[in-house]
Amino acid sequence: MTGEHPEPGLIDLDALGAKGAFRARNRQVITDVSGSAVAELSLVPGVFVDRTMAALRKAAGRPVDERIDAIARAAEIFSAGTVNGQSVGEYEHTVSRVSGLPVTVVRTATRSIAVRLKMAHYSVRQAQPRGAADDWRDPLTRTGHAVWTRRGDVFAVHAAGNHPGTHSLWPEALALGYRVAVRPSRREPFTPHRLISALRTAGFGDDEVALLPTDHERADAVLRGADLGMVYGGADVVHKYASDPTVLLQGPGRSKILLTSDVDWREHLDTIVASVSHHGGTGCVNATTVLVEGDPAPLCAALAERLAALPSLPPEDEKAVLPVQPAAGARAIAAYLGQRAEGTRPWLGSADVVADLGDGSAVLRPAVHQADRADAPQLGIELPFPCVWVAPWAPEDGLAPLRDSLVLTVITHRDELVDRLLAEPGIGNLYVGDQPTYQIAPGLPHDGFLAEFLMRSKTVIRS
Repeated sequence: MTGEHPEPGLIDLDALGAKGAFRARNRQVITDVSGSAVAELSLVPGVFVDRTMAALRKAAGRPVDERIDAIARAAEIFSAGTVNGQSVGEYEHTVSRVSGLPVTVVRTATRSIAVRLKMAHYSVRQAQPRGAADDWRDPLTRTGHAVWTRRGDVFAVHAAGNHPGTHSLWPEALALGYRVAVRPSRREPFTPHRLISALRTAGFGDDEVALLPTDHERADAVLRGADLGMVYGGADVVHKYASDPTVLLQGPGRSKILLTSDVDWREHLDTIVASVSHHGGTGCVNATTVLVEGDPAPLCAALAERLAALPSLPPEDEKAVLPVQPAAGARAIAAYLGQRAEGTRPWLGSADVVADLGDGSAVLRPAVHQADRADAPQLGIELPFPCVWVAPWAPEDGLAPLRDSLVLTVITHRDELVDRLLAEPGIGNLYVGDQPTYQIAPGLPHDGFLAEFLMRSKTVIRS
């Protein structure tokens, strides 16, 4: 370790390199939603990134059974143990106060991450082609057979900070034998730091999984040192990496709900409300657009009434359900919403969004706006709280308004419409009937299977 000790009372988040923990001289203070300092995060220089990535590339692999067992042990340590001096309860409180997510949401994410870690091997096997073997030694290769193999050895992740649950996905790369480097979001670095620490405690070497916090100038060095990478971000990130075939993009979800005229939306209001507001409305799988065949005004009124009843509470409160941000940031989001919502009818508008908590933080309250057509430009806007755009849809509008959706829930009795939606490449996942957009489970693809990106099938013929 190098550098000075953190300020008294602050959590020290070291980088986790190929030779263990590293305390950099360049450190960033991480604050909670009120602006109070909580931690110091080490930001590593470019030479440290390069050396760590080189060490990951040289690291010896380990048998699949060892990898799976170590991931399962890490799940227990992460979800129940004391890691770097923090109990799981202390970790969850810290994440809640820093990210602004309700503490009950963070607790649920802790359990979900543990479950997905324990099922990592199962999840990656769901992506394996039925016609491919695991190993070239399989007797089938004597007459020629496909073998499933990695596309590289080192995988890099530019992680998201909107929700801890995003860290349940990349450990699948470890299950497949990759060495992994994670550049954490400076918005919420606690989850990847705890998870990687747990993986190391469970048996993974320092040269197999690393945490590399950097500034923006050195972020690309993490990707350059890897064979393949996964990047989370908004439209600007998508634009930057869209032409790079070695980078898997995890951009905005823009998840949607469609209700046709042969169903009664009143029977599905609970599902619509939950899809918009579940986990504070911060996820890519939260519904941000609802399209209705017919007049959307009655649905808007009912949706606004239900969402307006949600309480405004600090994130660590057991009854909190809405996200919290520093007050200045919340006001900036409300101002942006007010500008972009021009031309729509506000049922819960930008003036209702900010609820000041009096400590420098503010709750982001729900917003409901009614657009006048299915192709209104607002329908592509995704914000980090329960903000939903409701618009009319008719069959003559076609499928264009439904594209660019990570999840589409369609509530209809028209099988031919479901056929067309399933065939539409711009819809990532299709839920039919009374299914909330946030529903997901281990073994089901999120934005395709991660293993589809990390693996390929090779023909092997041997004597």
